[in-house]
Amino acid sequence: MVERGYLLLSRTPARSYRKNPWSNHYQKRAMREQEILQIKEATPDHPVLDVIKKRWSPRVFADRRVEPETLKQLLEAARWAASSFNEQPWRFILATKDEPEHYARVLDCLIEGNQGWAQHAPVLMLTVARTTFTRNDKPNRHAWHDVGLAMGNLVAQATALGLHVHQMAGILPEKARVVFAIPDDYEVVAGVALGYFGNPDQLPDRQKESEQMPRSRKPLDDLVFGATWGEAASFLDT
Repeated sequence: MVERGYLLLSRTPARSYRKNPWSNHYQKRAMREQEILQIKEATPDHPVLDVIKKRWSPRVFADRRVEPETLKQLLEAARWAASSFNEQPWRFILATKDEPEHYARVLDCLIEGNQGWAQHAPVLMLTVARTTFTRNDKPNRHAWHDVGLAMGNLVAQATALGLHVHQMAGILPEKARVVFAIPDDYEVVAGVALGYFGNPDQLPDRQKESEQMPRSRKPLDDLVFGATWGEAASFLDT
C-alpha cells in the first residue's frame, strides 16, 4: 500500500505453491493415450477419409458416460445404411450402465474372455439380423451383410464423434435368444462395446501389448482380382 508518499511492502509471507502430483499423473496418462491413438492411426497406401484412418477397436474404455443424444446420432447413422430391397434387417439390443440389470444381461451374453474387458465399456450392444424378407418370408441371404453395412455407418459416425467401437464374434447367441426372447427368424450376429478410449494400463500384459501395436492390412493385390481368380487386377499396377 502507499502512505505519505512511501510504498510499504506487505510483510505477509509469499504463498507456497506445490505442483499437484495427481495433475501431473493425469497429464502423463493423457499424453500416453494420445501417443497410442497416433500409433493406431492407419497408414494407407492411398488417400482415405480421416474416420477410416482413425477407426480401430480398443479393449479399454474410459469411465465416461455416452450421452443419449450421442447414441441417437450413432443409431441414426446405422438406420440410413443400404440394404437388399431396403429390408433394413438390422436390430440392436443396447444397454448402458444407467440400467445396471439390463447391462448385466447383455454382458452375460458375451464369452468369458470378452466379459473381462468389455464390462468397463459404458455401452454394450448385440446386433441382430432378420433372416427372412418381410414382403414374402423368403430367406434373406444378405441379412448379415446388411447388418455389417449398418454397423459400418455407426462406426464411422462414432469415430467422427471421438468414440470407439469394438465388435466381438465371441458371444453366446443361443443364450441371448433365450434371455431376450428373440424370435426364430432373427439371428444374433455380434457383440459390441462402445465408448471413449481409456487407460491401456488397466489391461493384462498380453492385451496391453496388442493395444499398443500398429495396425496392418493385406495389400490390395491380395484382395482385388481381375479376369483370373487370385491374380491382382491389372489397374492396380498403374
